[in-house]
Amino acid sequence: MPALTYDQIRVLNSYSVFTEDTDRPLFTMENLHKDFFIKDFRNLMMGITQATTEAAAISHFGRRYGMFVAMQFYMLSTYDEIWDGKLEDIRFSLIHEFGNNTLGTFITAKDFRYVDDHERASVIQKLLIQCHLVFQQLRKATSVSPLTLWENVFGYMLWNYYEMLENPLLADRALEDIEILEDTKVWQLFSNKSLFYQYTEGKNPSELVNRPVRKSCCFSKDIPGLITCEHCPMK
Repeated sequence: MPALTYDQIRVLNSYSVFTEDTDRPLFTMENLHKDFFIKDFRNLMMGITQATTEAAAISHFGRRYGMFVAMQFYMLSTYDEIWDGKLEDIRFSLIHEFGNNTLGTFITAKDFRYVDDHERASVIQKLLIQCHLVFQQLRKATSVSPLTLWENVFGYMLWNYYEMLENPLLADRALEDIEILEDTKVWQLFSNKSLFYQYTEGKNPSELVNRPVRKSCCFSKDIPGLITCEHCPMK
């Protein structure tokens, strides 16, 4: 287990991911994978966000989960590390950001590990499968589309890769991970195409960060205190 540095903890916190204990977790990722929990989860997210629709409430969680996933890909490209703990060790608690109620993600620091070169593609595939399984569960709560959920993740990842490709010390690793994500092989267990390539159309992140890329709405406009995101195709 690599010990996290101050800079790494600061990176995690920027994604609303925290390594300290939370006294009052609302639920864990393990709970989310239980079908009996989904109805209560839908009501929980409606209560936290005060969203005007169930789709907006569930998409909001998808964005929070997307931050956790984007953190994983950032740590992989920057430090050759990922968090590899158990589902019950991913805990979600109520936090306040910019005056709004939302969810923070709490994990155990001891479960980060180094990733060897030979396992890089399989690690990325595992992260994508984890996303797919979470999104399947979320779609049992309401009719939010898979495209919306995946784009909630890719938006954060796109910005990460844009910044890393601008840094000569990080560009090679970032480019390697992008190439893996654009290859259909890591998607083949649940898709016959690369959903990431479909999102970026194979373009460099520098060509995409300053223009609308999304093809679906994330519904942030339907949550009190939030505004339409900068990449909304409905503007």
